[in-house]
Amino acid sequence: MKIKQINFLIKEGSFGKSNELQTISEEIVKAIRSVAWPTDSDRFTLYPIKQANGVVPIKKNCMSYLKDKGWSLEYRVAIASRLRPGPLDAVKILQDGRLFAVEWETGNISSSHRALNKIAIGLIDGKLAGGILILPSREMYRYLTDRIGNYAEIEPYFPVWRNLQITEGSLAVIEIEHDDISMDVMPIKKGTDGRALR
Repeated sequence: MKIKQINFLIKEGSFGKSNELQTISEEIVKAIRSVAWPTDSDRFTLYPIKQANGVVPIKKNCMSYLKDKGWSLEYRVAIASRLRPGPLDAVKILQDGRLFAVEWETGNISSSHRALNKIAIGLIDGKLAGGILILPSREMYRYLTDRIGNYAEIEPYFPVWRNLQITEGSLAVIEIEHDDISMDVMPIKKGTDGRALR
């Protein structure tokens, strides 16, 4: 799988300049680049029909890579006193006991906003040292489940998070894209999320 860009909305304090953040970023990049379709390939090739491909299986491949590197999956964190958010897709426990979070978007654009807000609140509370949200490009989006959150749709809101008064931590969004398209590959199976196909 291809990474189009990594956009740091927040990168402040000692952690923002640390070797630990650099190592974490490299692990996430390798996890994304390891995602392949078909699974016996070394590339990520999408079946090029509008809304034909599911997204949950794509996420699972990346999460499996991170788990093998010592990350914890579906990790619940108490963020803010009145908020009981769903689990984070993956977290790494840092040397100082804080967490670094990864969220891979499998929902709609509202879900993308919630994911970034969850990480931002974790930064404010001091529970998280940082986090990354992974989103498909606009080009990739057209071949995935209808209305999936995507980079182009959330990018206009980036100033909201850039202007948060965070003095320590990082928040980034990664835009991903397929390596190729082909009618010769099978569509990626759609899983279920509640009653919705994902």
